[in-house]
Amino acid sequence: MSAFKHMIGAAAVFGLMAGATPSASAADLKELTVAYFLEWPMPFQYAKVKGIYEKKLGMKVNWRSFDAGTAMSAAMASGDVHISVSQGVPPFVVAASAGQDLQIADVAVSYSENDNCVVKTALEIDKSNVKDLVGKKVGVPIGTAAHYGFLKQMDHFGIDVSKMEVVDMAPPDGAAAFAQGNLDMVCGWGGALRRMIEHGNVLLSGAEKEKLGIQVFDVTSVPASFASEHADLLAKFVGVTAEMNKMWLTKSKEMLPVIAKDAGMDEKGTAATMATFSFPSAKEQLSAKWLGGGTQKFLKEVGDFFKKQGNIPASRDSYAGAVNTEALKAASGM
Repeated sequence: MSAFKHMIGAAAVFGLMAGATPSASAADLKELTVAYFLEWPMPFQYAKVKGIYEKKLGMKVNWRSFDAGTAMSAAMASGDVHISVSQGVPPFVVAASAGQDLQIADVAVSYSENDNCVVKTALEIDKSNVKDLVGKKVGVPIGTAAHYGFLKQMDHFGIDVSKMEVVDMAPPDGAAAFAQGNLDMVCGWGGALRRMIEHGNVLLSGAEKEKLGIQVFDVTSVPASFASEHADLLAKFVGVTAEMNKMWLTKSKEMLPVIAKDAGMDEKGTAATMATFSFPSAKEQLSAKWLGGGTQKFLKEVGDFFKKQGNIPASRDSYAGAVNTEALKAASGM
């Protein structure tokens, strides 16, 4: 897992960069840059396309697509990105554990059925003979939710990951290599996962993973300095996101074509993907299950697990400071 350790070192450097770079004052910020994923359809994209964010925030919003949450952390550390929508919890924890001062502003999406690992059909491997995966080649986006899920599943089955050939691959690349027969197993999410399943089978369902304590959800993350210096702007941003999530419940037919086009997907695939998503309301997010304590506890579990696996040198004593609910409370009028 040398690639992962290399990434951890890079994350630490990025954390130092973030701490050394003075952020712009509220008066100096003329444009906002937001990170998001392609092939990861979400209600916020309706507001993205329709210019609702720009109207509510009163400034231009630049949108940058990424392949993995680890790259989002690096972009926030360098100051190239102000807000990351739907960053996976594991890459967030990796960066926070390495010293980067990031904070969670809201829960973007929960999706236990839309992040998984797939085994090549020809191998005829399922949970009954999973130990046959020893020695096999696996494509995994290192440091992401899919990587965490892969490690947790292998730990559950008693498989020594060091005895597998693990290759760091973004989900779209992994799906392509898997289709070409160059991988025995591959892990990913969204549209890439749908393509992976065309050539293989999952070992555990979303419900089975949840029973093992494998929670799969993404967050909206920001540098702590941004949350402090642009609190009103952040509140307006998460407020628009919450409005779109609520709108999706009653106007999905109107929103679907817009979201699909922006995600780079067809409408059928978009509908199928979003059917596996849930978008907690602001009230739900502020409850004990989520940002009222549950998320902080889960961040610690992820950090400790990565440390135990030898993937990061240390985890934080507490991740309470990595969650900032002020913007969400302001947006919801609480």
